[in-house]
Amino acid sequence: MGMGRAVVVGGSIAGVSAAHSLLSAGWEVVVLEKTTAPPTGSPTGAGLGLDPSSQSIINSWLPSDNLLNIRTLPLTIDQNQATDAEKKISRILTRDESFNFRAAYWSDLHNLLYNELPPDIFLWGHLFQSFHISDDKKSVKVQSKVVQTGNIVESEGDLYSGYCAWRGVLDVSDYENSDIFAGLQKVYQDLGRCLYFDLGSGTHVVFYELLNKKINWIWYVNQPEPQLKGNSVTIKVSNNMIKKMQEEAEKIWVPELVKVIKATKEPFLNVIYDCDPLHQIVWDRVVFIGDAAHPTTPHGLRSTNMSILDAAVLGQCLMKSGVENLEAGLEEYQSIRVPVTSKQVLHSRKMGRMKQGLVLADGKVFDPKTATPQECKDLQQKCMPGFSDVPYG
Repeated sequence: MGMGRAVVVGGSIAGVSAAHSLLSAGWEVVVLEKTTAPPTGSPTGAGLGLDPSSQSIINSWLPSDNLLNIRTLPLTIDQNQATDAEKKISRILTRDESFNFRAAYWSDLHNLLYNELPPDIFLWGHLFQSFHISDDKKSVKVQSKVVQTGNIVESEGDLYSGYCAWRGVLDVSDYENSDIFAGLQKVYQDLGRCLYFDLGSGTHVVFYELLNKKINWIWYVNQPEPQLKGNSVTIKVSNNMIKKMQEEAEKIWVPELVKVIKATKEPFLNVIYDCDPLHQIVWDRVVFIGDAAHPTTPHGLRSTNMSILDAAVLGQCLMKSGVENLEAGLEEYQSIRVPVTSKQVLHSRKMGRMKQGLVLADGKVFDPKTATPQECKDLQQKCMPGFSDVPYG
């Protein structure tokens, strides 16, 4: 048979990763993306953490290993600590000094991957509408339409997790915020190489340094499910909402962290949804990767890492099977990825509920004030199933 042809729906990190992997496997690739142009300009938006497997895979797609290193910062420490809201002091619950992740901007990583792909494989401003599998199940016809704008779409079956996340990135490289950065470094002395999880009573905050002296922070707050407009999971916040959030931060967190939160321009609020793992991610010639295959809460830093590994495994399975044995290759991809991603989705859910003081599956509630050392170990990222031993195929 001839060369395989694939249509990738979506040009996010999962999409560009799939394009890299499929091209490496000898396939022709077209990527449909609803936004009208690739991201440009300076890196902004959310941060993410790349595990060692993802780093290795990404480097295999780039002309030099150094490209990823110069666009990211090392996260060698994973630390969980509890903050006393009254005394404004923290104590360490767990500390892992062999973490070996790297911190990146979402947009920076996307640009890095996108720039190493042939630009003519992308169809910008194309919204996926439907697909049709041929009667002989040997091909898929995809229908799209040209659009000007688009929204994030939730998967049906998503359930509200019970909490939302305030998010922001503060630039501390300028003189105006230099004192804030210096104060934060005094309290959090491993800033620049540590992923910090600060646990309060029924809440927790995550923060770490990104490239060029920027602090990425995420504060999870238990609350009733907000009313959303449209399909976006991001809530448009008012000045009054921001003010109330900042006042609440002053009651819980240490002053040095509160200054970061208060100085952040345009913080935003994400509604956190959860979904049970999918047991099937392949339907004839239609394949799910990334968030479509395993919607997950963000507590295990798995979303981007699972997407990259999905793409790599898919490419390897198809390279091994060839187009003539495509069904076998797709079955192998599903058999490799579903068991591990299902466990990771459920473990991420557990981590989030532990840190938010919500009831766990066994009916217990994690309390950082009274938790035993063994219970605290479950907070560590390395307890994630498949953390250091992920099958590639």
